[in-house]
Amino acid sequence: MKKIVECVPNFSEGRDKTVIDAIADAIRQTQGCTLLDVDPGKSTNRTVYTFVGDPDSVIEGALAAARVARVKIDMRRHKGEHPRFGAMDVCPFIPVAGVTMQDCAEISKKFAAMAAKELNVPFFLYEEAATQDYRRKLPDVRKGEYEALEERLKDPRWKPDFGPSEFVPTWGATATGARMFLIAYNVNILGTSNQAHRIALNLREAGRGQNEQGEEQPGRLKDVKGMGWFVNEYNMAQVTVNLNNYNVTPIHVLFEEVKKEAAALNVGVAGSEIVGIVPLDSLLVAAEYYIEKENLFIYEEDQKLRLAIERLGLSSVAPFRPKEKIIEYIVAEPPLEPLAGMSVRAFIEEIAARSTAPGGGSASAAMAAMGVGLASMVAKITYGVRKYESVQPFMQKHIPLLHELTRKLIPMIDADTSAFNEYMEGFRMPKGTGGEDPVTLARNEKMQAGLKTAINVPLTTMRLGDSAWDALCEIAPHINPASKSDLEVGARALETGIWGAFRNVSINMKDIEDKSFGAEITKEAEEIAQRARLKSLEVLSILTGNRI
Repeated sequence: MKKIVECVPNFSEGRDKTVIDAIADAIRQTQGCTLLDVDPGKSTNRTVYTFVGDPDSVIEGALAAARVARVKIDMRRHKGEHPRFGAMDVCPFIPVAGVTMQDCAEISKKFAAMAAKELNVPFFLYEEAATQDYRRKLPDVRKGEYEALEERLKDPRWKPDFGPSEFVPTWGATATGARMFLIAYNVNILGTSNQAHRIALNLREAGRGQNEQGEEQPGRLKDVKGMGWFVNEYNMAQVTVNLNNYNVTPIHVLFEEVKKEAAALNVGVAGSEIVGIVPLDSLLVAAEYYIEKENLFIYEEDQKLRLAIERLGLSSVAPFRPKEKIIEYIVAEPPLEPLAGMSVRAFIEEIAARSTAPGGGSASAAMAAMGVGLASMVAKITYGVRKYESVQPFMQKHIPLLHELTRKLIPMIDADTSAFNEYMEGFRMPKGTGGEDPVTLARNEKMQAGLKTAINVPLTTMRLGDSAWDALCEIAPHINPASKSDLEVGARALETGIWGAFRNVSINMKDIEDKSFGAEITKEAEEIAQRARLKSLEVLSILTGNRI
């Protein structure tokens, strides 16, 4: 798996465009780094940069950005609404793919050591990289902010993890570490900063601290840090929060709780904004909440995102564009689907060409996908029609599954050809002298691995197709009669696609040396093929007497 690390450095400059752009360019020009987002704030006088890359590249990108800040940012002149204590205030590293939290902790330590030595400035480790518990939380590390830093550095307890203990007036200090994906989220309040702060105090985990009796007054929401402020450029107050773990307190929970608090104060809520980027599932979870709350029927990812964006008011300050704000969309590479991406004519001509691939496996996957796709279409055109309102529950139950199965079967068209190519790579390897000869063993091992892949791919096609039969049988008695032939074709196409995939499993099985693997897979494949024959007949039988 490709290793991807996200880095989200926050710099204490949100007004001077030349400085903001210079830092962005330093990151952008670092080989292996992709700059995803630059989010400056004038009131906070702070800019959040988000970029991704492999472990070594993100270290170089963070270093390049820090070099620019060392020259162009002077903390002696900095004022802003956001807590801060350094020019590069924080620089967290977050695991995205192929890396662990511990990997990111080590990356942060490597970065801190390199930056502190080159720039001669102090660095503190926090969150998962912290070497001592009292330094784990960022507010503890940054307590007193820049103004208190000179005195604080004199305390042996606050000796930097890397770099000098002497105060560097132009820089201050930097906190770096590893953490979970943090969502910086602001809810707009049509009121005062005081009212926004009151709401934040009631909700954030730390709450209002201790009362006069020394008793803790925690807030209602876990893993939430927050405060209230007024943003002049928006002419609105905001409840500004960090959701440190969006699985514990999701975006929609925070938003709805702010609405409750605001209503109690007779204050209006005017949408919200996400600072930087977010994981896809954080918005899909929000969408599911509103789908259930409002008893909606939405199954397409794009429409779920539209719902979440609308209900949370994420475009209230600036347009929320999913492709620019959702990390999975930003880093996604185009799928390698040379066959599935062809026109129908080109695909058929490619199959008809004088070559062994694409062959029956790819054709079978295409037929299975078309079979399930036809069932999906029939259910969709029956759903929402007044004449068929009595059968809506049947369509609503199965449309999401049929829609998703169609999408999953399409990539199997190319996967089958790729699997065959893996086997052929082994076949073309030097044969060696036979027996225990290393060259012979390596060739045989490669070919056996290729055969197993060539079996598992059509088996996956069979499994996906098999999971559609219950849906076909349940919608068949209730579909629009005008679509009867479409579902008949769909059932036969699905059966044929599964049968073709089964033949590809069987033909590759004869050369498998792992007998337990062969017996187990053969048994499953035969059961799926037999079920396809019976279920296809069942669908056709139901359609013969179809009445609504």
